[in-house]
Amino acid sequence: MAVINSVLGPLDTADLGFTLMHEHIMCAPQGIIRDYPELLGDNPVARAVDDLKAAKAGGVETIVDATTPDLGRDVALLAEVSRRSGVNIIACAGWWLDVPRLLGGVSADQMAEVFTREIEEGIGGTGIKAGILKSASDSDGVTPQGETILRAVGRAQQRTGVPVMLHSYAPGRVGEAQLAVLKGEGVDLSRVKVDHANDTDDTAYLFGLLEQGCYLGLDRYPGLTLTPQVRTATMKVLLDGGYADRICPSHDRIILRVLEANPEPIFDAYRKQNTHGYLYLREMVFPELRRLGVTEAVMARLCVTAPRNFFEGV
Repeated sequence: MAVINSVLGPLDTADLGFTLMHEHIMCAPQGIIRDYPELLGDNPVARAVDDLKAAKAGGVETIVDATTPDLGRDVALLAEVSRRSGVNIIACAGWWLDVPRLLGGVSADQMAEVFTREIEEGIGGTGIKAGILKSASDSDGVTPQGETILRAVGRAQQRTGVPVMLHSYAPGRVGEAQLAVLKGEGVDLSRVKVDHANDTDDTAYLFGLLEQGCYLGLDRYPGLTLTPQVRTATMKVLLDGGYADRICPSHDRIILRVLEANPEPIFDAYRKQNTHGYLYLREMVFPELRRLGVTEAVMARLCVTAPRNFFEGV
């Protein structure tokens, strides 16, 4: 067991319970709750609380919120909805893809200092501490700016011991390059989770990552680029390979976003595909795994044992 940072304070890993390792309460411009709340629709905070209460009633105990500052991270919001819903929430330090021009000249060491402070002292004067680090690379691979953030995350991981989640582009096998950078920074790859790994059914690539010692986030359910059935069949192959303790399924779902008022077709289609919210795994994926012959004991390891191992550094 270990003690980690949640948005409401220290959390024992024994109390994580059923954990979704890559979700979002809100993705929107920073400060939107304060400055433009009407753009999120009516009663956004209450809607988020109700959504999380439904997840809690369905057995979800903990959510890792993967929202970085450039995605609109609001830790005061996370703390409020966690307190009101009873769901543990773990916030992240790090950066996604949109490194703005005015941050373009910062060094990896400077950003590592920022990330370390957010873990050890708190975020933005709130005293709320991050419990996980995040870096991102997408279809264009590890860009120069992305490498700066990735190295900063690696250095902050070395200082704090907090694990790392990676937004990655599985169809381009980008996780291989990301792991190489972190390994070069001295990061133990058992402290790293490569996310969005179920955007491919290339099991040779996925087994290659697992063989390096990392965890995989199969966190794009139900997803759009591959069907849920293909994603679950891929998970079954990985489980048959003996990796249940390092597979972390989730949804990458967002409760609050400006697009609710004027939806883009791709996001509107995603919402219509998932009418189960944060319970899609339990209500749709797990029954399919049972049909494929996966035992209850193995499924319990996916969202309970694997997240606990990840945070404990097993």
